[in-house]
Amino acid sequence: MNMKAMVLEKTGGPLVLQNIPVGKPGPCDVLIRISVCGVCRTDLHILHGELYKAKLPLIMGHEIVGTVVALGENARAFSIGERVGVPWLGQTCGTCGYCMKAKENLCDEALFTGYTKNGGYAEYAVADEKYCFRIPSYFDDVSAAPLLCAGLIGYRAFAMVPSDAVNIGLYGFGAAAHIIAQIAVFLGKRVYAFTKPHDTETQDFARSLGAVWAADSSQMPPEKLDAAIIFAPMGALVPLALRACDKGATVVCGGIHMSDIPSFSYDILWGERVIRSVANLTRKDAEDGLALAAKVPVKIRTTAYGLTQANVALDAVEKGKHDGAVVLVI
Repeated sequence: MNMKAMVLEKTGGPLVLQNIPVGKPGPCDVLIRISVCGVCRTDLHILHGELYKAKLPLIMGHEIVGTVVALGENARAFSIGERVGVPWLGQTCGTCGYCMKAKENLCDEALFTGYTKNGGYAEYAVADEKYCFRIPSYFDDVSAAPLLCAGLIGYRAFAMVPSDAVNIGLYGFGAAAHIIAQIAVFLGKRVYAFTKPHDTETQDFARSLGAVWAADSSQMPPEKLDAAIIFAPMGALVPLALRACDKGATVVCGGIHMSDIPSFSYDILWGERVIRSVANLTRKDAEDGLALAAKVPVKIRTTAYGLTQANVALDAVEKGKHDGAVVLVI
């Protein structure tokens, strides 16, 4: 049996529509008929070679929602017909020091969906059942897809914010920030949204989700921040966030890739301010993050494209043409 897939043949793209064989599930795998796959900024980093270890040719996409249609001989976690989601983390060794210490997100032997193994810009995908997750019934397929990276990586970044932080800045108000803003407000936090200059539409969007203040990223908020999360892949935002933060604050860099951080004076780091990064996610992040998103419940804003429009969808993400998240409806 063959399937349609949008394939990255070489760095820089474009993706090419191909008719290729459907993969066969290994002993602990499931075969998924894909209904929706989110389009993530990480896909752009793969496309442009900023993440340079991609398997080529490659089917990108790591926000997969679909239905299990076949099981490997030892697969027991799901039944035929169940809906599942597949995130960025696709497989780990399970035996290294990181895996044994519940830090599987740091495993050196990890495989990543849509990067080092084929992903979801296709009609079918094979996935390790241990890295598939049931999606709360509250979310339809289109709404669920962005939760699997924007939501879960955003959740891991938010979890790195000290629990007593109240004033939280979100730099780059896209797919991840519009999810995390709702979670933060639900938990009683005050959200300050930072956008591109002159992007008043996104600023209004942030306020509609509960942000108490929104302006472009060059502006200082009216109050010092207790923490900041940087979702935009721009190193130049790190000094700006530090300047906006109070002493003892944490600045979390939430992306897998970021441009170089420029030099800055020590005084904006002094005062026990902390800069830290987020690397991938764990299965516990997935379980806890999906459950919390349903409890809020998070409202996901999406713009949909068809599978063969994947190149157009990627361009839309790169140019920030849409508030919220972009998805491919397969």
